[in-house]
Amino acid sequence: MDSLLAIHHSTSSQFTEGFDSPYYQILLFDDGPGSFRVDFTHYDFQTSTILFLSPYQHFEWTSPRSIPIYQLQFHGDFYCIEYHKKEVACNGLLFNNIYLNPHVPLSAPAFNEITDLFDRLSLELSGDHAYSASVLKAYLQLVLALCSKEKNMLLESKVSPIHTLTDMDHFQDLLETNFIHQRSVSYYADQLTMTTAAFSKKVKKQFGKTPSQLIQDRVVLAAKKQLHLTFQSVKQIAAALNFEDEFYFSRYFKKCVGLSPAHYREQVGISVVAK
Repeated sequence: MDSLLAIHHSTSSQFTEGFDSPYYQILLFDDGPGSFRVDFTHYDFQTSTILFLSPYQHFEWTSPRSIPIYQLQFHGDFYCIEYHKKEVACNGLLFNNIYLNPHVPLSAPAFNEITDLFDRLSLELSGDHAYSASVLKAYLQLVLALCSKEKNMLLESKVSPIHTLTDMDHFQDLLETNFIHQRSVSYYADQLTMTTAAFSKKVKKQFGKTPSQLIQDRVVLAAKKQLHLTFQSVKQIAAALNFEDEFYFSRYFKKCVGLSPAHYREQVGISVVAK
């Protein structure tokens, strides 16, 4: 893709081999049921839904049934979700959250509204006149705002009026605090006074991922943020994330993401908010 923003009509069958991209991806499925994998995690959906992917998250369509898809792609240089976090709180909600489902089921009114915005984006991009970046950004920001609203409503509907902290809430807090220095499953199981087997089963049921996957995802998410949001060298990032050296960090990152930290930074770029 040559431009920093593009929108396509396609079908899910085009993604049975999977794909990775240096762009942020928004995939709108106009029907259900269906299933797909994001990185190593399997997800099902039953109705119209919208999926959000950060750069170099691997997407693979796994359902035998093919359905139409809108595919919206934008580069961080076009619209920085970190820079615009005050206007649209999508970073950590729609994108870059390892604990939440990456997709949002849509009501019929929300689906129609978002489809209309996708059509407006497509029309603006395909016109003979020189399109206005400010208009495109306004449409994109509205899509993100509407989806953030839908996801917040969904999350709020699942919280009981009297919410007590669970073992998995404690695990999430522990992981956020300790992932740099503690990466063994047994450490977190011990902290929750659970056997490793019981702990792993509970984590899988809650998050759809194994504890090892979650720990790995958290480390990689931190690495991606440092590569995109700072000017630190790969060596400095490796040290900050408690890797014994930059070469081990690079092997770890490449195994998880599919490309080296240096190549990731080259493709994704360094954000305007980098300090």
